[in-house]
Amino acid sequence: MYDWPMGLSTGCFHDVSLFDCIESICHAGFSMIEVCSSPEHLDYHDFDAVRTAARRIRELGMEAYSFHAPFRYDNDITAADPAVRDRSRADLFRAAEAAAALHVRYFVLHPGPERGGFDERERADRRCRALAALNAVAARCRELGVALVLENMLPHLFAGPMSELLWMVGAMEAGGVGICLDTGHAFLGGDLPAVVDKVSDHLWMVHINDNHGDRDDHLPPGRGRIDWAALIGHLCRIPFRGGLILELAGGDDPQAILTSARTGRLYLRDLARDLALKAHQQA
Repeated sequence: MYDWPMGLSTGCFHDVSLFDCIESICHAGFSMIEVCSSPEHLDYHDFDAVRTAARRIRELGMEAYSFHAPFRYDNDITAADPAVRDRSRADLFRAAEAAAALHVRYFVLHPGPERGGFDERERADRRCRALAALNAVAARCRELGVALVLENMLPHLFAGPMSELLWMVGAMEAGGVGICLDTGHAFLGGDLPAVVDKVSDHLWMVHINDNHGDRDDHLPPGRGRIDWAALIGHLCRIPFRGGLILELAGGDDPQAILTSARTGRLYLRDLARDLALKAHQQA
């Protein structure tokens, strides 16, 4: 299978209200989106705004495929301070409730803090605290009818090493928790094909972005060094049956962002078509 549904993360407009960019996204040909949780974009604490967004998305004939949980330096479910953990967990509950109001399939979560530098003893302690919080968030997501997926982090961060992320998924009390593969993060870790193999049993969706191997650029596919033909073929062989979400960098020119997004989508579609034709000819 090479014809996965493909959408766009509204995170490329994280500093612009969703209501000011959603029609442009629709007119650019994207009917499937991941909604960004930036307060300037959509305040997930304001349920009137969330319900209005859900209604507008439906009116435009679009699908909110996923909702990205908030990630900030002051949000840390692994913190030693129980007050910080409780506040961070409560905020994730609120975001999960917003995800349910948007009728998304997946609630995408960074499972750790936006920083690294922990020694092994502290990492172990943080894994245990993360696991307790993630079990609670997963239970709330099940109540809400939304699937929780954990995203692989940048390699220097907590839950950046794939072994750490897979440990957390395997150690959770109940099943029903998947992984969202961020291609850029995995590529910076040095072995994207191996990462795909490791997460294949838990892979539910993919964040698509490219880079040159030295920083998290969030470029459109084809603009960096990722071997996309190899990756598409690999996903097909697993086989992967989820959706692809283009997660691209923002900028000052909304039309340029959307043009890059369209170009990246067509680039992947052309690669997938060529691979499908070759597979058919070799059958």
